[in-house]
Amino acid sequence: MNRPGRTKPDRAALAAIRMLLLDVDGVLTDGRIWIDHDGREYKAFHVHDAAGLFYWRSNGGLTGLLSGRGGHAVEWRAEELKIDEVILDRVDKANAFDELLDRRGLKPHEIAYVGDDVLDIPVLRRVGFAATVPEARSEVLAVSQFVTARSAGCGAARDVVEELLRARGIWEAIATGERR
Repeated sequence: MNRPGRTKPDRAALAAIRMLLLDVDGVLTDGRIWIDHDGREYKAFHVHDAAGLFYWRSNGGLTGLLSGRGGHAVEWRAEELKIDEVILDRVDKANAFDELLDRRGLKPHEIAYVGDDVLDIPVLRRVGFAATVPEARSEVLAVSQFVTARSAGCGAARDVVEELLRARGIWEAIATGERR
């Protein structure tokens, strides 16, 4: 397993995270983009990630997508999952991140971000919890504090949600069905 480049924040810092912000291609998907003969784009999303986002939102967390690309499939999935902030087609993720902070009145340390490519590094360097997937570029691994056990598009976002909810001391109750 790949090791993160930076030390994971302590439990109190993780428990203070208010928003989970995710890249899309290479985090919520496996990074492949399927295009049919009519130019329609297709992506696959994992149900474990959707469940994780539900648990996160049900326990007071905000959700967001920050992607350098867009597309109908991403917009549809974001609406279905009731994502709070959907920021698409933004290659300058640092600028988009600053706009998000201003709009939501959040501080960088209150955000967890999951990214996999070099476009994500400016955001990963600033957030309270910088996470990535095992397939991430080496430069991203070097600035990350956590590498998910599951691959991109296969429950990686869920791994991050569970880590955050464990820090809040509520994951066990969710996992045993005592809490949603």
